[in-house]
Amino acid sequence: MTREKQPPQRTRTRTPVPTKGKGKGKPPKKRGKWSWRKTFWLSFFMAAFAAFIAVGGYLFILLNGERLMREYKDADMFEMAEISTVYDSNNNVIAHLGKGIEHREIAEPEDIPQRVRDAFIATEDRRFNEHRGVDLWSIGRAMVKDIVSRSLAEGGSTITQQLAKNMFLTSDKTIFRKATEVSIALALENHFTKDEILTMYLNRIFFGKRAYGIIAASKTYFGTEDLNKLELWQIATLAAIPKAPTHYNPINNPERSKERRQVVLQLMYEQGYITEQERDEASAVDYVPIETKDEGAADNNNEEAYYSYLDYMVEEIVERTGLTEDQLFRGGYQIYTTLDANAQRIMYDAFNNDEMFEKSKDETKVQGAMVITDHKNGAILAMMGGRDYARKGLNRATITRQPGSAFKPIVSYAPALETGKWFPWSKLSNEKQSFNGYSPTNLGGYTTSVDMKEAVRRSINIPAVWLLNEIKLKTGFEFAKSLGIPLTNDDLNLSIALGGMTHGVTPINMATAYNAFANGGNYYPSYAVAKIVDRKGHDYFTYHVPKPVKVMSEQTAYYMTEMLTDVVKSGTGTQAQISGRQVAGKTGTTQHSVPGYDGPGDRDAWFVGYTPEWTAAVWMGYDKTDRDHVLHESSRVPSRMFSEVVGKALKDRKSGSFNKPEHVEKQPDPVQKVSGLAASYSEATKTVSLSWQPVQGDNIVYNLYRKSSAEQDYTKLLAGLKVTNAEDIGVFAGETYSYVVTAVNGDEESSRSNVATVKIEEEEIQIPETPETPEPPIVDPPDPGEDPDGSVDPFPPDSDGSDSSGGWDDTGTVPGTVVPDQPEQPTPPDQTDSFEDPDPGQDQAVPGNNGEGNGHGFGRNGNNGNGNG
Repeated sequence: MTREKQPPQRTRTRTPVPTKGKGKGKPPKKRGKWSWRKTFWLSFFMAAFAAFIAVGGYLFILLNGERLMREYKDADMFEMAEISTVYDSNNNVIAHLGKGIEHREIAEPEDIPQRVRDAFIATEDRRFNEHRGVDLWSIGRAMVKDIVSRSLAEGGSTITQQLAKNMFLTSDKTIFRKATEVSIALALENHFTKDEILTMYLNRIFFGKRAYGIIAASKTYFGTEDLNKLELWQIATLAAIPKAPTHYNPINNPERSKERRQVVLQLMYEQGYITEQERDEASAVDYVPIETKDEGAADNNNEEAYYSYLDYMVEEIVERTGLTEDQLFRGGYQIYTTLDANAQRIMYDAFNNDEMFEKSKDETKVQGAMVITDHKNGAILAMMGGRDYARKGLNRATITRQPGSAFKPIVSYAPALETGKWFPWSKLSNEKQSFNGYSPTNLGGYTTSVDMKEAVRRSINIPAVWLLNEIKLKTGFEFAKSLGIPLTNDDLNLSIALGGMTHGVTPINMATAYNAFANGGNYYPSYAVAKIVDRKGHDYFTYHVPKPVKVMSEQTAYYMTEMLTDVVKSGTGTQAQISGRQVAGKTGTTQHSVPGYDGPGDRDAWFVGYTPEWTAAVWMGYDKTDRDHVLHESSRVPSRMFSEVVGKALKDRKSGSFNKPEHVEKQPDPVQKVSGLAASYSEATKTVSLSWQPVQGDNIVYNLYRKSSAEQDYTKLLAGLKVTNAEDIGVFAGETYSYVVTAVNGDEESSRSNVATVKIEEEEIQIPETPETPEPPIVDPPDPGEDPDGSVDPFPPDSDGSDSSGGWDDTGTVPGTVVPDQPEQPTPPDQTDSFEDPDPGQDQAVPGNNGEGNGHGFGRNGNNGNGNG
């Protein structure tokens, strides 16, 4: 059998597919060849894009520089800085702003020798005459160094760039600031010649020691303003300073200055400006400081009296004009102020007199502040911000403090008068009381009532708080704000009646507020700057005194002046009196509130007052109050300061007077004061007898008040007496009693009479000596050691039954006699009970038809009356 032959099978070789994790993959796709044409076009477009960015950036920088240049020209930024001058109210120069801070004198191009130019060009910008404001080579070098050091420490700035930075920019090193600097530098080169740029640079750079500009530096270090007189070593010394003025100025660091000078001379030699011999000779010279007086220090001796005022003036100018302090000090302005130079110097002398201040336990001084204003327009005439005040120091005339009772006229009394319902003779409550949880106290005790005039004169607390509550708190609050007092809603509480405020007030606030009392109710805001003239003679600023705001009527202002005049005449402010002048004012103190210290002392003491010419506010206290630093002399010291300063400042001026306006409601004639009160004590009747002189007038009756040694104030003992004598039988042994009497006519009560005092002494019991008796014979007594029948008194009385010590004691008061066993005194009836005299003929007690008694005892007066003692 034959097998058929099979055709051969084709075998295909398959490439295995790589599996994951076996490290095999597909063969890479075949890449096309990179064409040189693609490389060319890519490079071309990249270069074009870079060129576009470069051109665009350059145009932006150039245009931005031109824009900034126009703005700076409009703002007079190219003007050289000049010292500003300050004048007083009589146009006399009192100070120069900038003296003691910097000194600058302007050099013209022709004043600058070529060698001076060469020294600064060689040191600061060797390619200055070649570049157009920006030196790319220097920038490249600086960038390399910055990259290596990873910082922006290397400057690479040309003289033009330094000028741009000095004139218009801050000294920080950022990319944005650097780009702006380049923009301005390019613009400067387009607008000014190289000579002008170099001159501006040399006039503006800082050389240390408050010297700005090449002339000021030459004068400071070498004593000459003529740059042509400078030697090479001196020129090189000046050129060495701008890199680090404090580090390289020859006065502070002569050795470092000399080393830096040698670097400058070497640069000048390398660049062909000087010979080797000149370099070596100039390098070897040692600097010897010249003897010159410091202009800033010299002026300080004359200007020190004005420092407080000048600091306030600068703050006012910055606030009202928008000028910066630097612009003001370097702008060459003429500043006309309201300062009264004579008053300022007198105030300065008084603050330098330690006798005008309370003594301190240690070296920490009691501080103070004072402001004088013209109440006719609000002008600030003089100001002291503290003792030993230094420029830019703590100006206490602008620091807030609690005003104490000096605030009462502003928030309580004047707004009450303005309602037309209250008058100086109106009766105000003076009883101890609380106002919705607020419980003020009186230092001198309490009475039923007191008239407003007396409450102001004696600075009693309760009437001020009570009155503010009566007229409504909001009324007094808004009235005080109308006087310029910076109250906030946190001050809406009755404690402001006594000066308790959240933030307090400044002496300027208080003087400005009191101006309205002195000026018929017209309020003017305070100001210190009248006019500012720029360097070109143009009026830059003028203060126009505004129309006054009528914050109170003339009647209210006059009533307040009348009451505040009494404060100075016979009240708490007598130390503020000025001989031959009318003075009105108010004292004020605040409690120290030192934690853990319960001793006496005040935190703040004030006197705010005025004459017909001026108003002044004085504050005194410690900057930091603690148990060792509190005030102990109350408001007497600031009152004396007011008298001393204002009195001397007005010495050569004619005295004015507080004129009473027309149509002021007339105060009723006051009830005449009782006089001749006398008191005596009768040992026999154990009664105090009182008598006094009668007061003329119809329907006059009398109130009798008594105070024991244990009481703080008087209590009404008898009321409505129609006779001029009375007796008090409610007295106790060992007590001292004081009595006063007032006359009453209707609703009007006079001031208190003289005080009559009676001292009732305790009586000592005399124990007689027991005579010796012979020892009795020994018997058996019924009860040894006792009196058998109890008939023997071991303490027999004197023959008259008493032990009187009698006579007058050395206190000037009437003595009394006290028996060992004081008979029980009748209990005073309840206040609401009525009683009748059991026997009018014998006057056993204070009689009265349904009279009332709530006092400490009974009196008798021979006729019916009311007892409210």
